[in-house]
Amino acid sequence: MEIWIVRHADPDYENDSITEKGEREAKLLAERLAKYEFSAVYCSPLGRAQKTASYYLEKTGKTAETLKWLHEFKGTVRLDGKRTHCWDRLPSYWTEIDEYYSYEDWTDVKLMQTGNVTKQYKKVGKGINELLEKHGYVKNGRMYDAVKPNHNRILLFCHFGVEAALLSHIFSISPMILWHNFVALPTSVTRLASVEREEGKAVFCTIQFGDMAHLYAGGEEPSFQARFCECFEDDTRH
Repeated sequence: MEIWIVRHADPDYENDSITEKGEREAKLLAERLAKYEFSAVYCSPLGRAQKTASYYLEKTGKTAETLKWLHEFKGTVRLDGKRTHCWDRLPSYWTEIDEYYSYEDWTDVKLMQTGNVTKQYKKVGKGINELLEKHGYVKNGRMYDAVKPNHNRILLFCHFGVEAALLSHIFSISPMILWHNFVALPTSVTRLASVEREEGKAVFCTIQFGDMAHLYAGGEEPSFQARFCECFEDDTRH
């Protein structure tokens, strides 16, 4: 089985939709995805993901099931008296804490305990477990029981934060590594494929991450969203 994960198009966060650039990206994405057959389509409840998916759905006549847990990752922490996203931490802080590199221990860090991180991460884990079980693969430790192995494809429209969280659960690795050392730009496509080298036992392998071939083919420059400055003196996001 293949799992295709798509981040929404260039976002208009203020209106929870996508920008004019995002519309161009979503149209190019729809052209690409329409060339493949998907057995099921799922979407975040947020407007920017729904709008991105709408171009593909309109082009193919398919429908998408909205899954609440595909909402952008809701885990927050309390820092300097304010609530803030748990994943946006400076490298000089998080890279010095070994627990952040551990799948089992990252939520035990004192800062992560100041908010709802564990609860929200468990929601994502439960959601992806139930979804994969529906499609024939049951989580069993760090592997999956291939109860009904298949060659189907499923398609998910969501957000980078939750994408990193669900990938970390599938791979049994800390999401901090994915949040900070990987980036899925708007309309990028990540593909996982099941690997069943032993009968009845499967893992999932990444065969593409953050792929934007459709944008390059259409002459559309990828968005900077989710990236940070390459050099400190750059006039871009720090």
